[in-house]
Amino acid sequence: MRILPPLLALGGAAAIVAGCATGPSSAELDSQSLQMMKASFRDQGIAKVSRLDQDAMQKACSSGVEPSAAVEKRIMDEAQASIVWPADGKYLGDWRKGDKLAQSGKGMSWSDKSADPAHNGGSCYNCHQLDKAELSYGTIGPSLLHYGKLRGVTDPNAASAQEVVKYTWGRLWNAKATVACSNMPRFGHEKILDQAQLRDLMALLLDPNSPVNAQ
Repeated sequence: MRILPPLLALGGAAAIVAGCATGPSSAELDSQSLQMMKASFRDQGIAKVSRLDQDAMQKACSSGVEPSAAVEKRIMDEAQASIVWPADGKYLGDWRKGDKLAQSGKGMSWSDKSADPAHNGGSCYNCHQLDKAELSYGTIGPSLLHYGKLRGVTDPNAASAQEVVKYTWGRLWNAKATVACSNMPRFGHEKILDQAQLRDLMALLLDPNSPVNAQ
């Protein structure tokens, strides 16, 4: 094996460092990565390449640098302002329909004929435990077992429960309103689910008789 003289070795190392210093910037690398990603996919059915485009909230949370407190506050304030509250003031639907939605991972695939929310599931089981009877569930998010019970909701229509009810609706509509860089889908904001479906999920989480709370 050939041993380089110390000065030559140091000179080579310096050249490498200098070469790295003049390489692409982070912004340039991000742009190149996005171009590569877009070149690797194509529109297929309802699944469009535009899904790779990020809004300002997503960019701030995926830049590789933890957002400052000021940026996080701006994200949450903008997300809070985006929430659409039920016009009729009714937040709860049918927990049985909500249970089916939560356990369904269907929707938004290239093979689906429509992007209408009526065809989508919630895929809640992919991230949360909801029922003691579940054999398998994701752990990306916290367990939602006894969600309403643990928050003291015995009657979701009571005045004492309204703070929890509104928090839960906002969390489902746009999770970034409470956690700036939440991994949770923004179901209402992104039109993944409609208001009727969100009401059914609300009932699953808060109705004392649902499998989430009745066990």
